[in-house]
Amino acid sequence: MFTKVRGRIVRVCLLVGVGCAVLMGCAGLLWKLHGMAAYVADGDPAGGSYAQDPEQADRAAAAVLDGPAREVPARAPRAAQGTGGPPAGVHWRSGGWQPSDPLVARPAAAEPAIGALFSPGEDADQDHHCSASVVHSPGGDLVATAAHCVYRGVLGFRTNLVFAPGYRDATAPYGVWVPTRIDVDPRWIEDQDPDYDVAFLRMRRPGHPGERLEDATGAQTIRFGPGLPAPARVVGYPNATEYPVECFNTARAEGPTQLRLDCADVPDGTSGGPVLTDAHTLIGVVGGRDGGGDETTSYSSLFGDGVRAVYERAVAAR
Repeated sequence: MFTKVRGRIVRVCLLVGVGCAVLMGCAGLLWKLHGMAAYVADGDPAGGSYAQDPEQADRAAAAVLDGPAREVPARAPRAAQGTGGPPAGVHWRSGGWQPSDPLVARPAAAEPAIGALFSPGEDADQDHHCSASVVHSPGGDLVATAAHCVYRGVLGFRTNLVFAPGYRDATAPYGVWVPTRIDVDPRWIEDQDPDYDVAFLRMRRPGHPGERLEDATGAQTIRFGPGLPAPARVVGYPNATEYPVECFNTARAEGPTQLRLDCADVPDGTSGGPVLTDAHTLIGVVGGRDGGGDETTSYSSLFGDGVRAVYERAVAAR
């Protein structure tokens, strides 16, 4: 009898313990979701756009400068910043390009037109969680990244994004910039279709009215409908490092809607980072299939007519 009673007590205690663990887990999940919900907005899902609240954006920029980054002027003029790769004037198809050997991402020098995306606040991504690059536009204020870096599934558009171009070792040599508007393809919002995992952000620098991002950093030239295969380079900021990594290889088509570049050790955080050919021509951003890739391959949605339409909408928006 004593053994049976003791067994029942043990089972009851186990059930109570499991129940408490489940409740604590649910409470933690609810708290996490509450934190995320505080930093998202619906925007215009049908149109695929969000106009950023200026005060909220300014608070996010201040939080980054009070925490993970500080503004330190660049030590060298823009032309002197390099990556160890081919110079800007080299046409890679003609020469001056070699794939990485071995095909493993390596640390790279910071570049003015490539940077880290932060989202300060209690939303589970308090430090830099994605990468982005400045892309040429008439307004000189446009950044390209992955849609999954700026739109959180069913929750909505992130409202606490901050871009630090040229970021390295907790310094932001070209200041920190915040969106005035975010544009994605509505088909991404509808069901996170990996063929449309691209976003464009119009940017401004808090406290510096009239300053243009492209004037400070230069920009990549975007190419739509790139001919593949093409010699290419992928660049991005891993979550766990304070510097970018890069890898050179041939970018190839993966079916009719995706680009792939095979290289190991391009980890979380590099999402949204540029895929470049001819040194500074943007043909993709890390994202698309499998959220951007796996241990050996990076993907991008192909820059076709759909991405061109989002770019043109972002450029024309007021």
